[in-house]
Amino acid sequence: MKRIPSLVTLACAIPLVAFAQQPQTTYVDAATVAAGGTFTTTGDYAVQMLKRTGPGQVEVHTKETDIFYVVDGEATIVTGGTMVGGKETQANQLRGTSIDGGETYHLKKGDSITIPAGVPHWFKEVPQSIQYFTVKSIKP
Repeated sequence: MKRIPSLVTLACAIPLVAFAQQPQTTYVDAATVAAGGTFTTTGDYAVQMLKRTGPGQVEVHTKETDIFYVVDGEATIVTGGTMVGGKETQANQLRGTSIDGGETYHLKKGDSITIPAGVPHWFKEVPQSIQYFTVKSIKP
């Protein structure tokens, strides 16, 4: 004869399953944020404070949407267009030397820009430095 779990057993098990699946909250104090680096990385997102003091390579993240909020400084960023000289540098990440076409934006303190997964982007000019808060939303 099969035993059917009682309602009491099920009622006790459901909160335990919900508790086991609850994501953990990450708190980062102001001094740590100001120092920069990566604060949280999961399969769904990453949170960072980054600083650049010069231009970089063109990047394409095939599964990551970048959301930048400029905290300090300024830079010229180009997005879209076609990556020139692109090579896969790691899984789902390509790097190149420049962009043909695309849109140019001058970023400054207080600005935000969202760059969807698959869109080339390039910090083309960084006159002095730029510090920016980044959230990467990662597609499965």
